[in-house]
Amino acid sequence: MHKLEVKGFTKRFGNLVANDDISFSLDSGEVMAILGENGAGKTTLMRGIYGMDVPDQGEIWINGKQEQILSPKDAIRLGIGMVHQHFMLMNQFTVAENLILGLSEVTGPILDRKKINQKINEFFSQYHFDVPADALVKDLPVGLQQRVEIMKVLFRGADILVLDEPTAVLTPQEIQELFHIIRQLQAEGKSVLFISHKLDEVKEISQRIMVLRLGKVTGIVETKDADPGQMARMMIGRELAVLKKEPLPQDLKRRRILQVKNCTVKSDKKYCVKGISFDVFSNEILGVAGVDGNGQKELAEAITGLCHMESGSIQVNGVELPGKSVREIRNSGVAHVPEDRRKRGLILPFTLVENSILVKHDSPPFSHGILLDQKEAVAFTKKNIQDYRIKSQSERDTAASLSGGNQQKVIIARELATDPELLITVKPTRGLDVGAVEYIHSCLLAHRNRGKAVLLISSELEELMTLSDRIMVMHGGEITGIVYPDEVDAEKLGLMMAGQKTEDWAEVPREGEIM
Repeated sequence: MHKLEVKGFTKRFGNLVANDDISFSLDSGEVMAILGENGAGKTTLMRGIYGMDVPDQGEIWINGKQEQILSPKDAIRLGIGMVHQHFMLMNQFTVAENLILGLSEVTGPILDRKKINQKINEFFSQYHFDVPADALVKDLPVGLQQRVEIMKVLFRGADILVLDEPTAVLTPQEIQELFHIIRQLQAEGKSVLFISHKLDEVKEISQRIMVLRLGKVTGIVETKDADPGQMARMMIGRELAVLKKEPLPQDLKRRRILQVKNCTVKSDKKYCVKGISFDVFSNEILGVAGVDGNGQKELAEAITGLCHMESGSIQVNGVELPGKSVREIRNSGVAHVPEDRRKRGLILPFTLVENSILVKHDSPPFSHGILLDQKEAVAFTKKNIQDYRIKSQSERDTAASLSGGNQQKVIIARELATDPELLITVKPTRGLDVGAVEYIHSCLLAHRNRGKAVLLISSELEELMTLSDRIMVMHGGEITGIVYPDEVDAEKLGLMMAGQKTEDWAEVPREGEIM
């Protein structure tokens, strides 16, 4: 008897068939990975199992019995818990308050905080989760917030866990900690549906893999028999290209595009960036590695004018940026792909056309005086949709209606279209499928090859090692070293991310003459 069985699941949104006659089963203690491109229907399927999107056709069976799941309340009652890609936590509440929210049967008529905190701390100890129940969620790094989400669904009795892109915001160390929890859940007989784009992670944690493409199942295979090339072909319908860095001209003249001196940033009464100095040159991708919460995000926001710099200097092509407005900084040749696409990158109720021209809506070719050239804006958006393979029904769709990965593509297309001197990207491939990652990587390398500078902040070490000309590592708001990627391995980078400083600093790129 299967723990979960889905039969003929079909879900339509207007003329779009998001899920087309999907059938599969999940057994006790099994991890099944769900692979697929952005917009392939993975999240829609999971939302259907969790009762957020009721299917137009199909059946869901739990432990051999057909069930009607019309809401998340039904799913929770049946032992199904979902950890969403974008967390559903109340940031101003404590960890304990998030876990007991809506559980009157646990709290009783009068809330005894001390008793509840003790009960939750005892529950956490079963999973070696060392976070105080009275800690505020907003004070926790992203990796711990995600584990709070997992603890929340377990506390509510989940026997089947749906994890939607669970590693998208995690560092390599946090991913291994997550996998440790998943293996413990397997040992307890719990089952996991694991949505991902990352073939290496899927190979490590799952027993079977189901691949979706254009809303249909293209195959279900045993993980031990799965070949990465085969998985990629099933996901995107073609072979992945081999990414190559083009050799730079030997007589290359490099310009210093970004110059940061003694940059100090304070946030929430804490120093996040502590007097750091570095340069980024033309024809260069400078990667920035570090565990989340070590100042990388604040550094990016200080450069782009989104947060106040306490002291220091930031120049782009010799122009001092602090004190300028965000618009003035953009006009100085800076573009920004932010970490949080939903809060910083997009206006979700706006259409794709409106979001695509946000940063240049008041300038030619989109604007002539006070009049917006709708025809030009629509043509520009349609080209971006085609070039970046953005899955949408129309350029008039809202940004909110797109999957997370397709939202990211809209932002990257918009920012690269400004042809910036300095492109600042924070986790640009977060939540993207292998085909989209391949395309975004080629875009970043093409931008570098055009004589531009890229500051690439990422938690993906493989991405940093592949794309970067130099890698700067941050810990505790300080730089622990700047290294050449071909002279360092993941282990050394991990030690630097943990605070170990290196003596050999790569102050400038090796190729070309600094002007």
